Amino acid sequence: MTPAVRYLRHTGTQFTTHLYECEVTDDFGLHAAAQLGLPAEQVYKTLLLHHDKQVVTAVIPVNCMLNLKEVAKAAGLKKVEMLKPADAERLTGYKVGGISPFAQKKQLPTLLDTRALQQPAILVSGGKRGLSVGLAPQDFIQLLNATVAPIGE
Repeated sequence: MTPAVRYLRHTGTQFTTHLYECEVTDDFGLHAAAQLGLPAEQVYKTLLLHHDKQVVTAVIPVNCMLNLKEVAKAAGLKKVEMLKPADAERLTGYKVGGISPFAQKKQLPTLLDTRALQQPAILVSGGKRGLSVGLAPQDFIQLLNATVAPIGE
């Protein structure tokens, strides 16, 4: 059981788990959607960005690109850039391709793309490659005190 799944159970949040074969080394999100037979609009990827020492987590649909200007605006930063994979792993405690927004080593400010509000449930990484968890967007927002913003394009 991953820290993310333990956390969701501990909070009493209603969620589902989805296991799949992870046989890729990049574009984990689109692979997960295909393996699970779900529309890409419902499966979300977790990305980490930074400016100086401020790091934020951005969660967007796997079929979207990140809008860096919108992320910076929503996070109240001058600009942002992607965090190096090794730094993301060190900060979150998860491996790239399995970084969950839940139960990271240090809880970071979290941004969720506005498209999530159009879905009854979204899937995010459950804390390891080949594991996703599904939950209502409102639960996601409440658990992480997430800011909802148009960060995907």
